[in-house]
Amino acid sequence: MPAADISLSRPQQVGRDLVAGVVVFLVALPLCLGIALASGAPLLSGLISGVIGGILVGCLSGSHVSVSGPAAGLAAIVLAQIASLGSFEAFLLAVLLAGGLQVVFGALKGGFLANYFPTNVIKGLLAAIGVLLILKQVPHLVGYDADFEGDMAFSRPDGSNTFTDLMAAAQSILPGALTVGLASVATLVIWDRTPLKKTIVPGPLVAVVLGTLLSVLMRGSGWEISATHLVSVPVMGGPDFAWSSVITMPDFGRIADPAIYLAAATLAIVASLETLLNIEATDRLDPQRRWTPQNRELLAQGVGNMASGLVGGLPMTSVIVRSSVNVNAGSRTKLSTIFHGVLLLGSVALLPGVLNMIPLSALAAVLVVTGFKLASPKLVKSMWAEGKSQFIPFAVTILAIVFTDLLIGVLIGLGTSLAFIMWGNINRGFRVVREEHVGGIVHRIELSNQATFLNRAKLNLTLGEFRPGDRVLIDARTCDYIDNDILTTIHEYARETAPGRGVHLSLLGFQERYPLKDEVQYVDVSTREVQASLTPSKVLQLLKEGNERFVSGRRLKRDLARQVDATAQGQHPMAAVLSCIDSRAPAELLFDLGIGDMFSVRLAGNVASPKALGSLEFACKVAGSKLIVVLGHTRCGAVKATCDFVAKGLDPVEATGLTNLGAITEPITEAVRMETRTTEGRDAGNEVFVNRVAAINVRNTIRWIQDNSPTLSSMLLNGEIAIVGAMYDVTTGRVEFLDGAGFALEAEQPARASARTA
Repeated sequence: MPAADISLSRPQQVGRDLVAGVVVFLVALPLCLGIALASGAPLLSGLISGVIGGILVGCLSGSHVSVSGPAAGLAAIVLAQIASLGSFEAFLLAVLLAGGLQVVFGALKGGFLANYFPTNVIKGLLAAIGVLLILKQVPHLVGYDADFEGDMAFSRPDGSNTFTDLMAAAQSILPGALTVGLASVATLVIWDRTPLKKTIVPGPLVAVVLGTLLSVLMRGSGWEISATHLVSVPVMGGPDFAWSSVITMPDFGRIADPAIYLAAATLAIVASLETLLNIEATDRLDPQRRWTPQNRELLAQGVGNMASGLVGGLPMTSVIVRSSVNVNAGSRTKLSTIFHGVLLLGSVALLPGVLNMIPLSALAAVLVVTGFKLASPKLVKSMWAEGKSQFIPFAVTILAIVFTDLLIGVLIGLGTSLAFIMWGNINRGFRVVREEHVGGIVHRIELSNQATFLNRAKLNLTLGEFRPGDRVLIDARTCDYIDNDILTTIHEYARETAPGRGVHLSLLGFQERYPLKDEVQYVDVSTREVQASLTPSKVLQLLKEGNERFVSGRRLKRDLARQVDATAQGQHPMAAVLSCIDSRAPAELLFDLGIGDMFSVRLAGNVASPKALGSLEFACKVAGSKLIVVLGHTRCGAVKATCDFVAKGLDPVEATGLTNLGAITEPITEAVRMETRTTEGRDAGNEVFVNRVAAINVRNTIRWIQDNSPTLSSMLLNGEIAIVGAMYDVTTGRVEFLDGAGFALEAEQPARASARTA
């Protein structure tokens, strides 16, 4: 047992764990006895299982807060197997062999099964246990003890069930038991809401002690709690005690009986599944969210069941009720689990008289409050917020466990969760994205990482919706697996259906192992034909749409290698962008453009110069660009520096020693002086002022281009091109085009034509 598991270096925590062990012991004691009674086994067999589960399994387990012992979920199986095998001794042999099978499961790494229980089902399990604790313990809380302590099944052999017990309890309230129960609940609630919660003494222990004292004080009164409503521990030497029942050996004479092995396999499988479920749930209760090694837990449970079968104990699992009480009592290490086993070991011999004074209603109060914590409204609300695919399996798991039992309920919840997963695969095996490329609209069908037969029906329906002339791309670049049904569907559509309907189908990303070859039948770069068909306003619209995709994270999926090949012989860009050299403002990305779609001229402060002007003239007059964009941006370093130079009356060249810096700061200085709205804080520290100057600088640059380039002015006047200004926000990624920034589009051509005529 690693020292780190017990934290001996922290005496205060050791004290908390020991006290938590007392609380778990008080709750576990009647549960062990009640489960043994319901299983048709000797009462002490439940205590033996609890002792071994606490001490032996506690030492071997990798869990810090899980508690093991006889499980209510196994009671019906144990009862049936004892009756089927004919004797308790033969059943013990099956328990011994079942433990051996669990050891084998652990050695073969069978614990991986725990990873396949969805989170919503595990949370449903916890909430269901909480609901069951409330429903099952309320009768005990008011003194109706017809059901055995620890029963978690909905129905009983006598025809009664959880709800009939509640109705019967409402008509059979014992004032004394009710008083003890309500006082214990009140103690727990108040304790958790005061600084006393942080002390070494946990509320559950105080509640049990208080309930016991109240019970003693009510003796001799009309509210006295009779012995049938108190803990009933067998007393050594008493009339109900038999030494022969302390240790019972397995009947090894039945070792060759096939029925023994069938019973062992049944116990091993059910106990292992319950253990894996419970440790998964218990790890979620652990405040430190530590992880329990599943295979080690199977080994520990297997060794525990082998030992239990050898000395007359019931089969055991990790049990969620006792584990929940352990966590709520403040335990943080396995010391509490081990100590509770030690207390169970000494309880029969040392303290039977004291233990038999504890009212069942006080213990029921501890479990009811634990149930409210497990099935909290906050948990239900959080699951609701996660959507129906998470909430419905969660809710189904709760209802199924409440109306059946733990294992069947979890399997129903698991089936519901799998149904949602399958439905999700049917509807989300691929997605269709309508993309506006420079060559026109392309409907891209993006396959998910796995495309299976579940997606075939939806794929057929989607492909059937396309009409003659549509451009369709089936994109498999992010797909790791495509099964034969999907491949056959795509192959038939590509070979027969698409050509017959006049649909231009492209395939991309299909690996060599598939009988399909990549083929692209749409234009995704600016070609001569595309460029000739565009107008300045259309190019502007493409840029706006591209920036919207960039901001929303829906950039076009481009095959850049193919674009390199497509543009190797020439360039036919749509636009020329004069932008800043700032590393945060790459124009191609901001407008979601591909290779060859635009010219990019970058200068500090997006300040134009004769050389930049020559580049823009070449872009428009020679290469055929339809739009010039002067792109400034927020928080521009060149603008901020110039604002400071002007504010302080400094010469930029003298202040920095940069010989050519004036070519950049002089035009920006003009913009600083033109910004007259700001009267205070006219320096780099005023971000609003800086951004206004940057926008004015964009407009000034456009005006300078028009005034200094007769070529571009003529093209602008003739409507061949347009010039627009824009500001890029480095904090949001959005480009805002400036109104009144001197741009000319087709709507302005009639007015310009009239001006020329005049």
